[in-house]
Amino acid sequence: MKKMILRWVALAVFLSLVAFACVKLGEWQLDRLEQRREGNSAVVANEGLAPVPYREVMGSPIADDEQWQRVELTGSYTGEQYQVRYRNYDDSAGIEVAAVFETLEGDSVLVDRGFIARQAGQPDTEVLPEPPTGEVAVMGYVHRDEQGDETAVVPHDFKVRLINSEAIGASLGRVLLPGYVILATSDPANGEALVPMEPPTLDEGNHFSYALQWFAFGGIALIGIGVLIRADLQDRKKARQRAEKRARLAEARARRTEREAEEVTSAAD
Repeated sequence: MKKMILRWVALAVFLSLVAFACVKLGEWQLDRLEQRREGNSAVVANEGLAPVPYREVMGSPIADDEQWQRVELTGSYTGEQYQVRYRNYDDSAGIEVAAVFETLEGDSVLVDRGFIARQAGQPDTEVLPEPPTGEVAVMGYVHRDEQGDETAVVPHDFKVRLINSEAIGASLGRVLLPGYVILATSDPANGEALVPMEPPTLDEGNHFSYALQWFAFGGIALIGIGVLIRADLQDRKKARQRAEKRARLAEARARRTEREAEEVTSAAD
């Protein structure tokens, strides 16, 4: 019995840890849901606003509620462009093209010119479309800097995984305004190879249903403690009953054998 109790304790500890992990994963999904809702709120709040001069938004790090606000800037591209790798847009994998833009006011701003889908069975294109030359008027959506480890934000050979104005500016030896602009319209035209990117779809995703699933798994783990202990007790009871039955059968056989021996002895007398 002692070994069984130790087994129950170990089982209870393990399944409690599983339940705890499931609860934390459920809470993480709820946190992601809240972030999604906040992002959606920012899109809804800003999509109806008229475009504003970029300096009204981009003078300091972009706040969450400032994302997807439309801004206008006029100037020219410097010719420095980055292949932003491992991107997905509209159910397609590919790259984005981020370019340095020098405004008439003398600021350097990163402009995400758009998305290029990867052709089936082919690698990402290494040839980036040239930006328009001369004076260019851009209208686009403000986005905060993407964050990640050094390998993701520091460019190598003008290739990078995340768009971070500080890291890209450091690689160029110049200061870029915080955040970047996702191009919506351009005059002159931006180029047919690049697909302009729209604000994200306003849905909440599957985070709530995933959270419920994790909480359910946690509940099942806790219920499982009782179920498994009950199963052990039932198995122990059945084993005891089988042992008692075997003992009764053995006793009955012994009595029968004894009677048969007595009958043989009586017949001999």
